[in-house]
Amino acid sequence: MTAGQPQDISKISSDQAILPDTLTPQAEARLMEFTRSELFAKTFREGMDMVEETAAYLDGPGRHDSKKLERDDALTYASQSMRLTTRLMQVASWLLVQRALKEDEMELSEARAEKYRLVPETKSEEEISFSEIAKASYTLPARLLDLLARSEALYERITRLDRSLYGTIAAQQGNTVADQISRLEAAFGPNG
Repeated sequence: MTAGQPQDISKISSDQAILPDTLTPQAEARLMEFTRSELFAKTFREGMDMVEETAAYLDGPGRHDSKKLERDDALTYASQSMRLTTRLMQVASWLLVQRALKEDEMELSEARAEKYRLVPETKSEEEISFSEIAKASYTLPARLLDLLARSEALYERITRLDRSLYGTIAAQQGNTVADQISRLEAAFGPNG
């Protein structure tokens, strides 16, 4: 390309237009205030208690409950207990990151990493919802259904907290006005 020729914007490498992964000072203060709040302490206890309760059930009474089920219901039980465990491990991981941030065991830049973000659960076409499980499989243990419902509510609440506390980062990336200006400047230079 010769000087003066416009560069094809679609050919700009993604690393040329990357914006810094930062939170505003106000967002950082809000995040740190949250990790030191009673709301966080309560949410942390609730999440960790649910992890322990679920593990105790699945390793104890849940094993006996699952052995009493018919084959199809036993398969549903197995898939839903795996879904429950996965969901709660993600919740526990998020909570532990926030606690590490609170106790200065982790840098804010590390806590902001994409791998620690929670996203709303998506359901595949084969996956059945909790209400469908409750309707279609009344033979599933009530305790499992209770844990599924409570864990889903907790996961959704923590997902909203994650978006609220870390959403500034996501908003700065992608198809924002600042991103488009950066791309244009990279293509045409700061003076057009």
